[in-house]
Amino acid sequence: MSNRIAVAVLGANGRMGSEAVAAVENAADMDLVAALSRRDPLEGILEAGATHVVDLTVPDQTETNVRFAVEHGLHAVVGTTGWTEERRTGLSELLAQRPGTGVLIAPNFALGSVLASAFAAQAARYFESVEIVELHHPDKVDAPSGTAVRTAELIAAERAAAGVPASPDATAKSLDGARGADVDGVRVHAVRLRGLVAHQEVLLGGPGEQLTLRHDSYDRASFMPGVLLGLREVARRPGLTYGLDGYLDLGR
Repeated sequence: MSNRIAVAVLGANGRMGSEAVAAVENAADMDLVAALSRRDPLEGILEAGATHVVDLTVPDQTETNVRFAVEHGLHAVVGTTGWTEERRTGLSELLAQRPGTGVLIAPNFALGSVLASAFAAQAARYFESVEIVELHHPDKVDAPSGTAVRTAELIAAERAAAGVPASPDATAKSLDGARGADVDGVRVHAVRLRGLVAHQEVLLGGPGEQLTLRHDSYDRASFMPGVLLGLREVARRPGLTYGLDGYLDLGR
């Protein structure tokens, strides 16, 4: 019996989708059995004999796609944004009815980015101030990025657990948006600029010092090792995992 993973990629015509198609085709332990565009019927996944699905579509479609996969007992690796806490709760309830099925939703698949966010969260409990700057290409539809939101959530949780108060800020008057978005008490600033791909800085400040943790993705190929890791692990991780850090040994 073959141990190869039968993979269907949804959103295969997009920038990330086309990278995923090439990565799966080049993986020695995987078979690309379907590469569907956003307009193709989902039944094609079943007809192709897929056991794993990679969803790289759009926020309006991803929930339908992933629920379809779970309802048919397929494992899913998801890189599409739009997974609110409400949506994740609903998906967890569905997965409870399919106890052998696993889903990974990852705001970012670049291993360096995932590690940088984890390191920033650990460091944030030791600094008085913290803010995030994320920088992306101008075709990105959401702001702040899912990665930045995830990083802010991790930072806020670590600071809360350590009893660290909110970052000091004496701003009493500002233009709308000048101080960025507030994500669980962490300020997040979004830059959209031609020539960028995906970049993030976490700025940590204390008396007389500053620590900056920055990650840069210069090519979407940087996300593929994380996608392949997700495909190899998701069947062994039933239920919902949010964040690729859940698959890494980070000593937590």
